[in-house]
Amino acid sequence: MVTTLVSVDILPEILVKFALLAYSVRRARDKRRLIVGTAQLVEPEAVIAGAGAVLIDCRFSLADPQQGRALYRQGHIPGAYYLDMDRDLAGPARARGGRHPLPDAAAFAATLARCGVGPDTAVIAYDDSRLAFAARLWWLMRSLGYRAPRLLNGGYRAYLAAGGRGATAVPAPQACGTVQARTFTGHCDILGLRRAQAAGALLVDSREERRYLGLEEPIDPVAGHIPGAINRPWCGVTTERGAVLDSAGLRAHWGDALQAGQIVVYCGSGVTACVNLFSLALLGRDDAILYAGSWSDWCSYL
Repeated sequence: MVTTLVSVDILPEILVKFALLAYSVRRARDKRRLIVGTAQLVEPEAVIAGAGAVLIDCRFSLADPQQGRALYRQGHIPGAYYLDMDRDLAGPARARGGRHPLPDAAAFAATLARCGVGPDTAVIAYDDSRLAFAARLWWLMRSLGYRAPRLLNGGYRAYLAAGGRGATAVPAPQACGTVQARTFTGHCDILGLRRAQAAGALLVDSREERRYLGLEEPIDPVAGHIPGAINRPWCGVTTERGAVLDSAGLRAHWGDALQAGQIVVYCGSGVTACVNLFSLALLGRDDAILYAGSWSDWCSYL
């Protein structure tokens, strides 16, 4: 028997190559199940190769609002700007309107301008929360009449796993200039929700099943769901690694709801509902609207 000795010096290189090979095998397997080439998604390999777009890091934690910015400072895709869920992707909370009301449209447009983003700019957004916050940016930009950003399939972890490298340098803000006046569309408040329901719209609750059923409520003062709503948990749109399901998987997630004439989607505060709205757009239902205040607004009237 011949024993082959491997130099200790090259073991780390071998382990890295083995890890990348294992990742490639998983990606090849997943791509048989995941959407590939859709215009609204971008794969990590394309970002690594240079996708020619403004990159925006949307990582955030509702449990620890400082975590996303801290992670960005530790490492992000080179050249990426950071937008904060609370500061940039939402307006100040008030007694009514939910925990994450829409930002002021002009202020949001100015924020985008400081990232070098105008109405027709190509943008790629990412997070590490199964699209929860990147999809919020997607919805806001699309609702404001901007070119919708593509979302990084699998998020920052998938980018690193594919061999992408992180950076700590923070890009300089761009000159804001004159921002064209615009308004958000494709959303409703509680009065609009009531009118939509009276007209026969399908209401979709995007929260986890236990919150929908009222078995637990970790954030808002009242548990339960809006009467008449069906449940389609937002996490059902992606795999555990954060990659979007293929069209068959998404159609299974939505079922007969896809046939509804009008669809209104909500969650706890108008954030994770955007993942469901993104998935509906992938299936051609880009006419669904967001109840922006969501459950946190609705229960404030009880």
